[in-house]
Amino acid sequence: MSTPHVLLGLLAAGPRHGYDLKRAHDERMPSSKPLAYGQVYATLGRLERDGLVEPSGSDRDGGPERTSYTLTDAGRARLTEWLSAVEPPAPYVTATLFSKVVVGLLAAGADVARDYLVAQRAAHTARLRELTAIKTRPQTPVGEVLAADYAIAHLDADLRWLQTTLLRVTDLREVHQ
Repeated sequence: MSTPHVLLGLLAAGPRHGYDLKRAHDERMPSSKPLAYGQVYATLGRLERDGLVEPSGSDRDGGPERTSYTLTDAGRARLTEWLSAVEPPAPYVTATLFSKVVVGLLAAGADVARDYLVAQRAAHTARLRELTAIKTRPQTPVGEVLAADYAIAHLDADLRWLQTTLLRVTDLREVHQ
């Protein structure tokens, strides 16, 4: 996730201060890692330094003074550029799941790798059920449905890989017995 671009996108709706940006991020991207307040304010500082946002006022609203920020023309241009750029598919397999299976095979053998694959498949299947329940609830916000769809697609791909790998590891185990 590109935190600066997400904050620019949230500011496209109008001026906000850091607290509102953090809250809006966490509400609209419920399956993303929550942003820390410090991360929001540090990112706003860099965006301001780079001329992508500018202070647009401040208020107290019963608490500490809060500075609101708004997009500059350069910020809108940067956001538009980012939104139109196609993300290249990842060139390398970097998932911990893949690494654990390969290292398990190398260091501990086919039995350990097989046991891990079976346990991981069960965990993925349980998470798939949770996400399916979330997205089929009445009145689930569209952001949560989109996040669930995204996660389900990735879990489904992982489950297919887990099943294929389990078959290969089982074949490997039988060859070496």
